[in-house]
Amino acid sequence: MMTEISRKDIATIILLSLVLSLAVPSTAPCTEISLNTGRELSLKDAISIAFLNNKTIQIQIEEIDIAKANILGAKSAFWPKLSTSYGYTDNGAAFDLRKLAIQGGSKKDTGIFTGYTNDNKIGISVADTIYNGGANIAAFKESQLGLKVQEETLRARKLDVAFETKRLYYGLLLAYETERITQALYNEAKAHYDDVKSKFEQGTSSRFDLLQSSVQVSKIVPEVVKAGNAIEIIMAEFKKLLGFKQEDLISITGRLDFSPVEIKEEEFLKGAYKNNPEMILKLFGIDISKWEIEYAKAGYYPQVDANFGYTYRSNNLNTIFNYQHSDWALGVTVGFSIFDGMSTKAKVDAAKAKYAQAFLSKEDVTDQLAVDVKSACLDMKKSEAIIQSQRDAIVEAKDALRIAIIGYDNGVTTNLDVLDTQVSLSQVEKNLSEGIYDYLMAKAQLDRIMGRENYSEEM
Repeated sequence: MMTEISRKDIATIILLSLVLSLAVPSTAPCTEISLNTGRELSLKDAISIAFLNNKTIQIQIEEIDIAKANILGAKSAFWPKLSTSYGYTDNGAAFDLRKLAIQGGSKKDTGIFTGYTNDNKIGISVADTIYNGGANIAAFKESQLGLKVQEETLRARKLDVAFETKRLYYGLLLAYETERITQALYNEAKAHYDDVKSKFEQGTSSRFDLLQSSVQVSKIVPEVVKAGNAIEIIMAEFKKLLGFKQEDLISITGRLDFSPVEIKEEEFLKGAYKNNPEMILKLFGIDISKWEIEYAKAGYYPQVDANFGYTYRSNNLNTIFNYQHSDWALGVTVGFSIFDGMSTKAKVDAAKAKYAQAFLSKEDVTDQLAVDVKSACLDMKKSEAIIQSQRDAIVEAKDALRIAIIGYDNGVTTNLDVLDTQVSLSQVEKNLSEGIYDYLMAKAQLDRIMGRENYSEEM
C-alpha cells in the first residue's frame, strides 16, 4: 500500500513538474550553439587566420624590417662618404696677392688661398674610415645576428599563437561535448522523473521517489546552463584571437578525438634542443655577446681615416669653374688613444660579463627544456591511461544504467540506484572527453616546446 498524501502535496508536485518542464526543454540545450552554423573553420584554417590578424605577429614582422634596415646601416660604415657643399662669405676686406702671383708666374689665382671680398666656395669631398679596430666589422656581425634573432622571435610568436588557437579550438570541442553530455543527463533524468510520476499517479511509486527524482532534475538544470555559457565564453575568446567581431557567426569542424603517439622522451628532448625558439635565441645571444666584446676592444687599437677634397673658389660664380680657381687636398689621419680613463677596459669587462651571462642563460633554458619535455610526456601518458580506462567504463556504465532501469521497473532496484547510474555514466563520459582534451593539449605543448611548425594536423 502506498502512503496516503494530502491534496496540498499533490499540488506541490504538479507545480514543481510544471516549473521543471518550462525551465529546460527536454529536446534541446538552453543555449543554441551549433557546430554547423556560420563560417566553418578547421584547426588549420583557424591558425592561418590567427597568424594573419594577430597584432603581436604583425608587430614582430615590423621588427624584422627594422633589423634589415640596421644591417644596411651597419654596411654603410664600410663605404666612403661623398658630400658636396657651397658657401658664400661677404668679407669687408681680403688680402690680395694676385699681382705678386702674376709677377711670380703662378698658375693659380691666389684668391683661392687668401680669399675674396665676395667669397664663393663650391667643393666636393670624400671621407672614409680605413681601420677602426674592427668596430665596424663587429657592428655588422651584430646586425646580421639581430635579423636572425627577430626572425626566430617571429617563429616563437607564431608557435605561441598556434598553441593558443589550439587551446581555444580544443576547448570549444570540449565545451560542445560537455553540453551534449549534460543535456543527455538532463533528458535521462527528466524521462525518469516522468516515469516515476506516472508510477506515482498509478500508486506504484512512493512520494519519496517522486521528490528524489524531481530534485535530481533540478540539480542538473544549472549544469546545463553552465555548459551553454562555457561555449559562449570560449567562442568569444576564440573570435577575439582570430580577429573576428563578436557578432560574426563562425563554427568549427571536427570532433574531440585523438591519435596516440609513441612516447620517445630522448628524441623529443633532442628535437627541443635543436628547434626550440628560446634555445636558438640563447645561442644567438652568445654569438652577439662575443661580437660585443670585439666591438669594445676596438678602443685599444688605432683609428685610420682618409679624406680627399676638391674645391672651386672665386669672387664671381660665372668664372668659378676653371683651373685657376681650383684646389684639392688629400690627407690621412691616424689616431691612437694613449689613455681614455679606463673607459675601454670598462666596456670590455662589461661585454665579457654579458658573454658569461649568455652561457648561463643558455644552460638554464637547457635544464628547463628537459623538465618541460618530461612533464609533457607524463601528461600524455596520464591522459592516455585515463582515456583507455574511461572508454572501457562507458560500456559498463551504460549496461549498469540499463539494468538499474529494468530493475526499478520490476521492483528489484531502487530509485536511487537509477539516479546514481545516470550520474555515473555522465561522469565517465565527462572524464573521457576531458582526458582527450588534456592529451591534445599536452601534445600541443610538446609541439611548442620542440618548435614544431606543422599546423595541419588532423584531430
